[in-house]
Amino acid sequence: MKNSYKSICSGLLMALALSSCEKFDKSINTDPNSPTKASGTQLIANAELYLPGLSSSPYGVHYPQYLSNTSFTDNSRYVTVNFNFSGLYIGPLMNLENVINNTTLDGNEGPIVNQIAVAKILKAYFFWHMTDRWGDLPYTEALKGDVNFTPKYDKQQLIYSRMFTLLDEANAAIVAGGNIKNDIIYSGDVAKWKRLGNTIHALMALRLSKVDPTTGAMEFNKAVTNGMMTANTDNLSYPHLADQNNENYWYNQFTRLGRNWYAVSKPVVDYMLPLNDPRLPVFANKNGAGNYVGLDYGLPGSVTVVINNYSLLGSNLRLQNSPVALVTYAQSLFAMAEAAKIGWITGGDVTAKANYDKAIEFSIRQWNNNDISALPAYMANAEVAYTSVDALRKIGNQRWVHLFLHGYEGWAEWRRTGFPNFLAPAPNNNGIQIPRREGYPTQERSINTTSYNNAVSGFPYGGADDLNARVWWDKP
Repeated sequence: MKNSYKSICSGLLMALALSSCEKFDKSINTDPNSPTKASGTQLIANAELYLPGLSSSPYGVHYPQYLSNTSFTDNSRYVTVNFNFSGLYIGPLMNLENVINNTTLDGNEGPIVNQIAVAKILKAYFFWHMTDRWGDLPYTEALKGDVNFTPKYDKQQLIYSRMFTLLDEANAAIVAGGNIKNDIIYSGDVAKWKRLGNTIHALMALRLSKVDPTTGAMEFNKAVTNGMMTANTDNLSYPHLADQNNENYWYNQFTRLGRNWYAVSKPVVDYMLPLNDPRLPVFANKNGAGNYVGLDYGLPGSVTVVINNYSLLGSNLRLQNSPVALVTYAQSLFAMAEAAKIGWITGGDVTAKANYDKAIEFSIRQWNNNDISALPAYMANAEVAYTSVDALRKIGNQRWVHLFLHGYEGWAEWRRTGFPNFLAPAPNNNGIQIPRREGYPTQERSINTTSYNNAVSGFPYGGADDLNARVWWDKP
């Protein structure tokens, strides 16, 4: 009996040892830095880190004349012609492409179809921003890594078509309730991502109002049917942190670097102040005398500006954790108002007015911490109140105000609509015209020469690779 007991114990100890060895062997042969499943949501999160840079820019804010320089005025005088897009290709777009084409995504981070759908929405959004700045770009041959270092430039019309397809695919693929992990923007809420994708789709479609209204109207209505934003809580807004590694660009400029270089422009203040616009105290600080005073646009560097005489960018917009709004509910309402006015959706002036009034309300809510106590008085202004005969101008002006600081978007809408029509070349800038596009990176001339030359020779309305040529939808 004693020997039998010893035998049983020995067997158990050996089994335990073998079991332990098996577990130990598995652990030492698993590299935690090389997971068998790719983390699509971490790649998405990394791409999201680039989003605020699409708005927070020392160049974009000057094209629609939101800010004026108090010092180092080259940016507001359009001295820089060529801008580099390589960082967007090798950064966020490559990350998103890896998600879209990866066959080993980790389903534990949320439904794989939802991860891919979110990546497609963001890919469309980044490319939309880029093609509206530069025009024709590498698209179908881009993001191939070392397979192709000299991709051809595709026509902007084709890029728009491909972006519409990406957004269609994302809308159709999203599985309700299948939230994803690691999402900086919506905390993984795919219902909000779906509404964002459709809102981007509609805004993108409206860009075609002059060049291809038939396609534009079809794509716009598709987006409306699929479901757009319904509240300010749907806004694509990048949430900065009170942390140096993820802080607001304007905080870095004003507070960390001590650069009081950015005053609110004279066009902005001169338009908003007579209307007692409740957003002006958010956009601008009062000057030393307690007044709102905009700075003349495009001053030469030889002029000495007494900073205390002018309104600098509003303090609350340049806190360390101030968010950056990129695509908003109010923006979608302005689009609906315009679509109704030009006959893309039904309802005519009745629908246009309803959306216009609501757009202003939710713009003020967004900018003014949900305080609309001044809304009735503001809407009573003759310049603000909707009128059929002047609707497109008023929609354009109010959209311009709403898009404050999102310079590249405000600039795109000004190029498309011509509103506000009081933006003009700065008289101190030798009559140089407001840019219509940005020039390609200078290195493209040498490293991708054939593709670059083909792109420049094929500009839709002629011109050189400078700030004055027009992108496809910017039809003269």
